[in-house]
Amino acid sequence: MIDNLEYNSEREHLIIPEYGRHIQKMVNHAKTVENRDERNKVAKSIIDVMGNLQPHLRDVTDFQHKLWDQLFIMSNFELDVDSPFEKPSKDKLQERPEPLRYPQNHPKYRFYGNNIKTMIDVACTWEEGDKKEALAYTIANHMKKCFLNWNKDTVDDAVIFQHLYELSDGKINLKTSDEDLTDASSLMRGKKQRHHSNKKGKKNRNRKRY
Repeated sequence: MIDNLEYNSEREHLIIPEYGRHIQKMVNHAKTVENRDERNKVAKSIIDVMGNLQPHLRDVTDFQHKLWDQLFIMSNFELDVDSPFEKPSKDKLQERPEPLRYPQNHPKYRFYGNNIKTMIDVACTWEEGDKKEALAYTIANHMKKCFLNWNKDTVDDAVIFQHLYELSDGKINLKTSDEDLTDASSLMRGKKQRHHSNKKGKKNRNRKRY
């Protein structure tokens, strides 16, 4: 009895494990059937069993086509039967897809984020005027807030104006402006208030109510 024990590590590799080892053995048996008509009957029987094991696929478009493709895959494309669908190609199945082209963006000042750079690019397309100037100061204030999130120390407005000038390729120049940006304490106050409110909310949720 001990000599007849089988270990999974010694068994044949399952090509599609979802169907189990018995279906794989049925497919292997179908490949050994010499009579073509009999082999076609065995293949159709296997397809019926596979369909019963995958009832959730019955609502999927081309359900039978999917099952026949899986049958050929489990046979390592060695099963010669008459399929109602075109037999899949092994080379096409093993063909690697083309790698996705991810946008390679390496900003000079990463702590500002990509959204700030997008806002700057949009602002550069606007016509000169009060709206563009207002947008430029709004962006500069966002940049200052991002800078303070990255570096808790204070930052001089001249640094933000210089960074804005560089990121806009010199198209937005606030370096000669006399107007100041929002104070650092005001920018960070909102964040502290939200943090305090969240802590207070958590404390209240843990409090017993009678």
